[in-house]
Amino acid sequence: MKAGHSARSRALLRAAAASTLLPASLLSMAQGEAWPSRPITYVVPFTPGGSTDVIGRLIAQKLGELLGQPVVVDNKPGAAGAVGAAYAAKAKPDGYTLFGGTISTHAINASLYKNLPYDPVKDFDPISLVAFLPNVLIVDPALGVDSVAELVALLRKEPSRRSFASSGAGTSTHLAGEMLGDMIGVKLTHIPYKGTPPAMLDVSSGQVTFMFDQITAALPLVQAGKLKLLAVTSARRMALAPALPTMQEAGVPGFEMASWQAVYAPRGLPAPVGQRLATEIRKILLSPEVKDKLSNQLGMEVVAGSPAELAALMQKEIPRWGELVRKSGASAN
Repeated sequence: MKAGHSARSRALLRAAAASTLLPASLLSMAQGEAWPSRPITYVVPFTPGGSTDVIGRLIAQKLGELLGQPVVVDNKPGAAGAVGAAYAAKAKPDGYTLFGGTISTHAINASLYKNLPYDPVKDFDPISLVAFLPNVLIVDPALGVDSVAELVALLRKEPSRRSFASSGAGTSTHLAGEMLGDMIGVKLTHIPYKGTPPAMLDVSSGQVTFMFDQITAALPLVQAGKLKLLAVTSARRMALAPALPTMQEAGVPGFEMASWQAVYAPRGLPAPVGQRLATEIRKILLSPEVKDKLSNQLGMEVVAGSPAELAALMQKEIPRWGELVRKSGASAN
């Protein structure tokens, strides 16, 4: 055999041996199969109509246009997002399953559930931090309080008023109430509901003293004179209600919290696919149309953060909410 032929043969053998060590997803890409070549599923772990669903559908529509393949939203609600997260965690890491994660699925649930059927860190690759979404403090106008300071004084004075509603145990709306009680030194009674509408209804009728929730959910009742906003939970005032003070400005030093939304994929995503997804999703979030809808219509602070920024946020948020869950004794088991 000639030397040239022998060298080429050895090179081919080395390439064949190396290919057997590649994961199937990377091997198919190395062999020239384009990604994506079929529809992508975007798992939303909550019911249609909520913030995570709205974000998911916006991203899905625009991402499908950019990638040339449909991106189909699949709602899998239940257990503060744990049902959908567990489903997505078990999917193949081939770029054909995305997950709309939140502060609940990837921070709070880690402490709230003793037997969580997925690991927020080990089972997912972070793709993009989408946006922060603060809650607002809501009361019944007939309660007779016009500020956070007046509400705190009422809670300290009248034990019968020490109740707050939430859209469900373990949600950010629940833990915001626990945080307030902890900071003002008053033991509050948490009353969980199956969603925001029934909770707000009971607050507006005076059956429950207050609650925290998203401003967009509260605005219709606020405009009808059935609810009153006292403050926003973020560190800065929100563009949608610039006259509304922050909790810190209103007299509760150190009170800061905001729910957040993000995009993940099952752990093990091929690097080129993850990079492409992060790039395209950032482009979508910073487009004037999408940014306007999320910021000015839904009250979100668009971030369009990198995978590294999302991973860093989780490292901070998981222990932070874990401490509050332990203090409050909250459990979803």
